[in-house]
Amino acid sequence: NKRERNELALESLRSVGLADRASHRPNELSGGQRQRVAIARALVNTPSVLLADEPTGALDSRTSYEIMGLFEALYAKGNTIIMVTHEEDIAHYAHRIVRLRDGLIETDDINHNVTQPAVNSLSH
Repeated sequence: NKRERNELALESLRSVGLADRASHRPNELSGGQRQRVAIARALVNTPSVLLADEPTGALDSRTSYEIMGLFEALYAKGNTIIMVTHEEDIAHYAHRIVRLRDGLIETDDINHNVTQPAVNSLSH
């Protein structure tokens, strides 16, 4: 029912640190907040795998690192995140890095030096 859907949506927003923005319109949110709303929408049905296509492509560095902190928290809870990025620094947040060239796998490496988020990912 509608009440259950609203509760699920609010819980999903809470998981990305945006419960206090639930009544705001998209034009009232920052780019990073809109990106977190997109992640919250993806999390509503509790998927075990999250596909993220350039999740930080249009964000400033600080907000990008916050999104990576959020992904790390989701990973720690057992979610698998498959992320596409062209940003080398963002790729280093991944536990495994697969590089493609011309549609073929060039390298497939375990990242033993995962970058840890330096910013509180749920500060907004």
